[in-house]
Amino acid sequence: MSVMRLGYVHTRESDLDKAIDYYINVLGLEEVAQQDGKHYFKCWDEYDHHSLVVENGGLGLVKMGYKVASSDELSHLEKAIENFGLPVTRVSAGENLGIGQAIRCTLPSEHVLELYAEAEQSGTQVGVLNPDPWPSDRPSGAIGPDRLDHLLVTAADVQTNVDFFTRVLGFRMSERIIPSLDNEELLAAFLFCSNKAHDIAFVKGSNGKLHHFAFWLDSWNDILRAGDILGRNNVQIDFGPARHGITRGTTIYFLGPNGNRNEVFSGGYMTYPDFPSITWTADQVGKAIFYIHREVHERFNKHVT
Repeated sequence: MSVMRLGYVHTRESDLDKAIDYYINVLGLEEVAQQDGKHYFKCWDEYDHHSLVVENGGLGLVKMGYKVASSDELSHLEKAIENFGLPVTRVSAGENLGIGQAIRCTLPSEHVLELYAEAEQSGTQVGVLNPDPWPSDRPSGAIGPDRLDHLLVTAADVQTNVDFFTRVLGFRMSERIIPSLDNEELLAAFLFCSNKAHDIAFVKGSNGKLHHFAFWLDSWNDILRAGDILGRNNVQIDFGPARHGITRGTTIYFLGPNGNRNEVFSGGYMTYPDFPSITWTADQVGKAIFYIHREVHERFNKHVT
């Protein structure tokens, strides 16, 4: 697959100062740059320039960026996107700080997607020569995730977005939720382009909305520690610590100071090109989302930004 992974998430925040403090002192991200009102962050084990951009001006998702294998792939994908029926524009190198030339389109779900092949590589905090397993100056009072992992957005028509990601971008579907075995309308779809359980997910809902974006932690113990840190900082927990049925990962969901939802995620299975799609029916959605608790509260379903 030419699309390798989620590279960055770019979001809006209604109070930028609160968001910056939260991402640095609670999440434990490193602020790597500021430019034109945008603040750029990365996790300690990420090589590229940044993985998160935040700017002032409301809430929700500005755009998402996925990194592809080579610059040649951009031309191929540009034609494939146009053939699918979506307009494509070229993005000059440097228009996104630290990112090379890209192509941009608006998905059927009204989310903005950018694809790029090149990014400045500032390296991880442990380097590539005889590295330690984690940085010695990792913030002791912050979560400190390894990397950005995935995001989940809402779409009025899940199927069309799945068609685009699978037919055009080469993603595969790891799991799905349908009303019943007699009705296979997609209520949710979890898609992967790497060997993770998912790199993006679509859930039926309003177009253009963000449900959450997630960061990776190494273990269940790290998830529990993250819960302690969130509690210490009076961050509003949405759900967890818990286990998913879908992906089998462990999780905590929580709301940032302005209302954008984040997740820290660990575990789950690995996927491969021949991975079969797992099906959940709507009568088992509680078990699918939160396997142990087997129920999903109203805010988790309805709160999007």
